Amino acid sequence: MGRGRVQLKRIENKISRQVTFSKRRSGLLKKAHEISVLCDAEVALIVFSTKGKLFEYSSDSSMETILERYERYSFAERQLVATDSETQGGWCMEFPKLTARVEVLQRNIRNFMGEDLDPLSFRELQNLEQQIDAGLKRIRTRKNQLMHESVMELQKKEKSLQEQNNLLAKKLKENEKNMSEQAHQEQPSLGLLSLPQQPMPSTLPLPSLTIGGAFQERAADEDAVVQTRPTLMPPWMLRHVNG
Repeated sequence: MGRGRVQLKRIENKISRQVTFSKRRSGLLKKAHEISVLCDAEVALIVFSTKGKLFEYSSDSSMETILERYERYSFAERQLVATDSETQGGWCMEFPKLTARVEVLQRNIRNFMGEDLDPLSFRELQNLEQQIDAGLKRIRTRKNQLMHESVMELQKKEKSLQEQNNLLAKKLKENEKNMSEQAHQEQPSLGLLSLPQQPMPSTLPLPSLTIGGAFQERAADEDAVVQTRPTLMPPWMLRHVNG
């Protein structure tokens, strides 16, 4: 049968207790050494016997260095715990103050909106009116400032657009002028190319424009016919001419 689990309790027999302490102490020191070597851990072990005898073990570092590190860590932990406790206590004390502050602010907002005015006295209402008037003055001042800045910005944009418009108009006039000059330069050459050459009219006798010209031409033709015909004269005229 397997070994039963030993119940942990104080050994009443003094001799047995001393033997057990010696054995377990050696085993504990051995385990501390093993964990420091295997896991590269800093280990410090302190054991006091029943008679008050000290047994200790430390890894490569000295016992004092490990204890100082432990004290710093313990002090930081205690400070953190104390700070958390103080913070929690402070928040517990601050919460009612913040709640009351929120209620006051909400009431002031309702008063500024014209609500819950019945509990206010005459002086409180007067102070509220003065605060509202001062707020309105600041609002109007800020509004006028924004309007002025907006107007100035619009004027700058208008000036910029006007300059761009003038520049575009100038460019347009220059383009129209260049196109007009180019058209004037191209017009003569286009006229010469488009008009065909007409043949010169042949020389023809012009009709006479003199009144009676037709009759004169006819008389001239008749005289020519008369000249071509042989002259027939009576005999007595021939004799007279010959004689």
